[in-house]
Amino acid sequence: MQQLRALGIILAGGKGTRLYPLTKERAKPAVPFGGKYRIIDFVLSNFINSGIHSIYVLTQFRSQSLLQHLNEGWQTGGILKNQFIIPVPAQMRSHDESWYQGTADAIFQNVNLIEQAAPDVVAIFGADHIYRMDIAQMVEFHQSANAVCSVAAIPVDKKHAREFGVIETGPGNRIVAFHEKNPKAPTIPGRPGQVFASMGNYVFRTETLLRALYDDASDPDSSHDFGKDILPRMVADKEAMFAYDFQTNKIPGEPSGQEAYWRDVGTIEAYWEANMDLRAVAPALNLYNRQWPLRTSSYSDPPAKFTFDEDNRRGEAIDSIVAGGCILSGGKVRNSVLGPGVRVHAGALVEDSVILDNCDIGRRAKIRKAILDKNVRVPADATIGYDPVADAKHYHVTETGIVVVEGQRSSVNISTLTV
Repeated sequence: MQQLRALGIILAGGKGTRLYPLTKERAKPAVPFGGKYRIIDFVLSNFINSGIHSIYVLTQFRSQSLLQHLNEGWQTGGILKNQFIIPVPAQMRSHDESWYQGTADAIFQNVNLIEQAAPDVVAIFGADHIYRMDIAQMVEFHQSANAVCSVAAIPVDKKHAREFGVIETGPGNRIVAFHEKNPKAPTIPGRPGQVFASMGNYVFRTETLLRALYDDASDPDSSHDFGKDILPRMVADKEAMFAYDFQTNKIPGEPSGQEAYWRDVGTIEAYWEANMDLRAVAPALNLYNRQWPLRTSSYSDPPAKFTFDEDNRRGEAIDSIVAGGCILSGGKVRNSVLGPGVRVHAGALVEDSVILDNCDIGRRAKIRKAILDKNVRVPADATIGYDPVADAKHYHVTETGIVVVEGQRSSVNISTLTV
């Protein structure tokens, strides 16, 4: 079978309002995750590991942190013209010079990039999810099915149908309808307990995509969104559209039979839980698979260090992930994820928490079930996560009791400051 030329487009312009205050100063794809990564690293690594090296990243809201990360960690190109990762800021190329009005409008305002590249297929993926995926397998499925559009779908329990856009399929996973957050959405044929949830990742035949974009742009009643407008219209026109079952995707180096991992980290709770998933002895998402590396910016951080071996003053981390540059100077970390450059001083205790870059945890301080944004300084003897009423006076506290402490800037050297 002839290999198709694929162009990758990543939609990375979302506000991520439900992740506030982590998105106060940065776009959702730029939010740190898993100790040393950013959320966008997952989709970028998936593209590169899948052999798709022509990639545009569409940005919009609070993009400075994201652009800085792409510049420091994802620079490619030089010899081969078809190998590039190029950020594309919103340029208001619409007739009324507006910001992107929807996912389809974001692509349409940059339709010249597709027309100039003239690929066989265009893979349009979001930048908001934590997962591993061999996109080449989805492209092969798309080609084998002779599809004009393939939509990545993950089987979920029917009880979750109210939370997702659900894809109704017929024989061969051909798409026959879409149901938006409908608890009564049809189940997968032969699997009465599950529905296909759309992952928001698409592979289009190029000429079909271009036609659909131009038709949608000329429709004054459209909201210019793939899920709400373009895909339902294509179904109504009986286009050859198929759902690609994400659970069939196999990653090199992963145990056979392991269930595919995908998390929408759109809320503080989901973000915290996905970080906690990484701590397991056999995590559902394995960061240590060298056959499918997760790439990111590479900084010259020194190794992590654990100091002192005395009662009540022992630097140690248990069931935790500790990034480079951390120093546990007599403090204890349990069931937590620490980003680069974190300091945990003598007698301090950090439990069930996500601590981002360059935080400083003072002597005897106690932190539980919290997320500390970058550069936070916790004073000696302070407590966070033990008194919801007191915490709510100073920090953001979710309904489930996760405390989020906003990052600080004033006491940080400007040369090392990132957001």
